[in-house]
Amino acid sequence: MNFENEPMLEVYIFETTQNLEQLEQVIIYSEKNGGFSAEDVSEIFRFMHTIKGSSAMMLFNNIEMVAHSMEDIFYFIREQKPEGLNYSAVSDLVLACVDFIKEEIDKIIQKNNADGDPSFLIESLKLFLDELRNLFGEEKTQLKDPQKQQYYISQEKKQPSSSEANFYYHINVSYEDDCMMENIRAYTLIFGLTELVDELYFFPADITENSETAEYIRENGFDIYLKAAIEDEELEAYLNKILYIEKFSINNIDKTVFDDFKKEQTEIKSVESFILNPNEICKPDLTPPPISFTEKNTKNDNVNAQKMISVNVDRLDNLMNLVGELMITESMVTQCPEVEVIESENFHKASIELHKITEELQDMVMSIRMVPLSTTFVKMNRIVRDMCKKLTREVILDLHGEETEVDKNIIEHISDPLMHIIRNAIDHGIENESERLKKGKEKAGRIILEAKNIGSDVLIIIKDDGRGLDKIRIIEKAQQNGLLTKSVEEMSDREIFKLILLPGFSTNESVTEFSGRGVGMDVVTKNIEAIGGTVLIDSEKDKGTIITLKIPLTLAIVEGMNIRVGRSRYTIPINTISESFRPEKKDCIIDPDDNEMVMIRGVCYPILRLHQYYHIKNAETDLTKGILIMVEQEEKVICIFADELLGQQQVVVKALPNYVNSIKNILGLAGCTLLPDGSISLIMDISGLTGLRIM
Repeated sequence: MNFENEPMLEVYIFETTQNLEQLEQVIIYSEKNGGFSAEDVSEIFRFMHTIKGSSAMMLFNNIEMVAHSMEDIFYFIREQKPEGLNYSAVSDLVLACVDFIKEEIDKIIQKNNADGDPSFLIESLKLFLDELRNLFGEEKTQLKDPQKQQYYISQEKKQPSSSEANFYYHINVSYEDDCMMENIRAYTLIFGLTELVDELYFFPADITENSETAEYIRENGFDIYLKAAIEDEELEAYLNKILYIEKFSINNIDKTVFDDFKKEQTEIKSVESFILNPNEICKPDLTPPPISFTEKNTKNDNVNAQKMISVNVDRLDNLMNLVGELMITESMVTQCPEVEVIESENFHKASIELHKITEELQDMVMSIRMVPLSTTFVKMNRIVRDMCKKLTREVILDLHGEETEVDKNIIEHISDPLMHIIRNAIDHGIENESERLKKGKEKAGRIILEAKNIGSDVLIIIKDDGRGLDKIRIIEKAQQNGLLTKSVEEMSDREIFKLILLPGFSTNESVTEFSGRGVGMDVVTKNIEAIGGTVLIDSEKDKGTIITLKIPLTLAIVEGMNIRVGRSRYTIPINTISESFRPEKKDCIIDPDDNEMVMIRGVCYPILRLHQYYHIKNAETDLTKGILIMVEQEEKVICIFADELLGQQQVVVKALPNYVNSIKNILGLAGCTLLPDGSISLIMDISGLTGLRIM
């Protein structure tokens, strides 16, 4: 969604979504490890605190209340360190809260009101906290009421005990270029710091009321003077976790410097209308602190410089479209017949250089769009965890190759198929503990989720060690529903197993919360085929099932072979072509069912005449005068008959116009592209032509 007119909301959604995902993973991994370590609790506390602060700032009060209640729980755990606590129950509660906040964020993205009622969740959290206090005693201090949050922390807030040392610090924070809204980010920083310090003042002081302070912070940084009983290492650790901070310095200062700044700020604050004017109001006199300080600038070296920025996805799409148009235009210019006859050496050198730069630009843009599968893979941990709890089943999920990258448009189609496959594996494939032990298996089932690159494709393999698919039941069910298009004897095991991908197909007699309606695997097929991928299924009784999703690296550009049929142009993805040849008449035969075949090296292959398939006029009809292109997809081989080969080139994939798809669903076409001579070529979908595509 584009929030160009609401940058604050965009930042809020982006950061909260990231925090929720990380929080979810910390919870799940902590639960697997049997409890929350001190680092985990601090991490979770920080996530909730950030969500609470930013939600309060954006006035999403229901989210803020839930985050605050969760924060109370982890504040208790952090302070009391209760032994023997049921961490599974804590995880359930937190994940329920995460789900609630996610739903509210979805509403905000859809431009609806975040109006979910959190009262049940908050009451549950409150009762849970009360129970904790009954069991383990009251925590030493309570969190402050967020409604009473002030910019300045009163002296009375927390009086350090005589045993606690007081440290005085001056912190200067600089934000990344183009992060925008530096004043709002400074506010969230202050909001978080107040939990760590005893007394705090900052400049500019009117960051929430005066938007011009963003410009001041951008140029001069944000100054914070604070008194705290914590070491500078803890402050440094906290600041390192704040997003969009480019660098910061932490200086130890004397109490007199702190008091001077406090006095100056108190006087400034007392002025009713404070207008930031660098000519009139300068930064507080910080020169040079009479100090014994050690300046630590943790991020100002080249090694730790900020190397990552966030880019709006729409801009990436526009950039990719522009590069695609550039490639087409470059081909149209350099391959123009009038240009090819030019004999100027300098012109041809420049032409080669232009081609080289265009290709490098294309590679660079493609690499920018590539994102790792890890974010999609780790989400499966939550699904496995929730299903195991509800089915009282133990399943281990192993992830491999999650660093494998695919185009960002493709990754959006993978999450749902993976979820349905894993749900089916746990619900139907993995046996219960007693059944597994009887079969001599380990009591815990295992699902392996793996990704790897194979040429221009990515394979995502989901393998379980369950009971496997029941081939006989699949055939019986297919026969009952009239789904078989050929005799069972002619079908390979993969073709039989692939029947489970048909809409509404299910061998399960009962419908459960997770499966049984035959819908999930249909989603797998639709999503994977939408991105030009295929699904392969292998299974062995009592050994398990392997489902392989074969997907392209990108949808934007493909290496293709252009062919001509009559006056029409087609492009065949080069990775599906085995060979091309002109057959001799003696090799062309007709089988008893009147199907045209060609015999190559003693093996017969079916012939597909494109001019007949798409009703093209004025095309070559004599096999011995045209060309046969042998293509293969998932062990299915056919020979496509065309008039001639036009040549190989990278083509920019464009979607077929909506009116084409709406009028008629044409099987065998994946898109279209523009050729250098200005003609349109239709990109072929080999899975559709070989009959592998599920309609």
